[in-house]
Amino acid sequence: MDLYEHQARDLFAAHGIVVPRAEITDSPREARAIARRLGGRVVVKAQVRTGGRGRAGGVRTAEGPAAAELTARRILGTEIGGHPVRTVMLAQPVAVAEEFYVAYVLDRGRGTFLAIASARGGTAIEETAAAHPEAVARIPVDPVEGVTPARARAIAEAAGLPPRTVDVLVRLWQVTVREDALLVEVNPLVRTDDDRIVALDGKVTLDDNARFRRARPDDAGAEHRDPLEAAAAAKGLTYVRLDGEVGVIGNGAGLVMSTLDAVADCGARPADFLDIGGGASARTMADGLSVVLSDPGVRCVLVNVFGGITACDTVAEGIVTALDTVAPTRPIVVRLDGNNAARGRAILADRAHPLVEQATTMDGAARRAARLATTA
Repeated sequence: MDLYEHQARDLFAAHGIVVPRAEITDSPREARAIARRLGGRVVVKAQVRTGGRGRAGGVRTAEGPAAAELTARRILGTEIGGHPVRTVMLAQPVAVAEEFYVAYVLDRGRGTFLAIASARGGTAIEETAAAHPEAVARIPVDPVEGVTPARARAIAEAAGLPPRTVDVLVRLWQVTVREDALLVEVNPLVRTDDDRIVALDGKVTLDDNARFRRARPDDAGAEHRDPLEAAAAAKGLTYVRLDGEVGVIGNGAGLVMSTLDAVADCGARPADFLDIGGGASARTMADGLSVVLSDPGVRCVLVNVFGGITACDTVAEGIVTALDTVAPTRPIVVRLDGNNAARGRAILADRAHPLVEQATTMDGAARRAARLATTA
């Protein structure tokens, strides 16, 4: 589960990491009052679970309470990467002397965590990593040993971070372990003009498999959940919204993950992860297609099903049901294989919907979906 920035910063503060004073609101009028409480000049930041807020106009400085109200009014109700902005955070501005990047992320392939750090933080960190990979240190972290002060010093030295960041590196590791996080990222971590180390922005992804251990920040604020994820959850679907243009539906987590990779290998970006499960009904398939087509960022949908417990003809019937109720306006590429695949293909062929086409292989379906999405 991805947290909103204000939830991430609350976790940081709880573990002793310095963050700017801030408050959240969904009201422009309240934004004026918050700015007054915070001293007048504030940074207004859209609260959405996606990146690129600054470039999309979702992070702006307001010079006073009246400007804060106007800025909040302009940001609230907009969309960033297909995510509607329902709340904004107003934070005290900080005089920045240097910007850094630090993160811990689970490395599933190696069974370890990876510390990623750079002395060149900020909005261009992706470009820095691509153009100057030597400027980004990637250091494995043994989950048993963890990040001790000595290990934190080694990370800081490898990345060229000042010694004062060592304590933050240790505390961020505590956030990772104690909160059951898969990703903890601060960009930027800054040194201020008065020589403080402050986390200006934060991204945290919690492990849903550890939800039973403790209440989560989102458990007390479900109204802030992504609306499509909430709609999918209400229908019993396993759905995660991403930032791409190809909607992906499959049966079984492994098949869906492989399909995401196939789409990416074809030069497109997946818009979601949606697993209809191993014993899905026609209704489940129809519900899944309805959710994916509700995402305005989706330009094409790829349905990739290998029939087993879920027979392909059942999936095809679900697609036909959805076509009659959703009235899609974007193309749908379907690949059916396995149990009752021939029957499923025949059902779709008989329906002969102009926006539905079939492919015989997963790679072929991914190539076609990517082409349709990138040329739409």
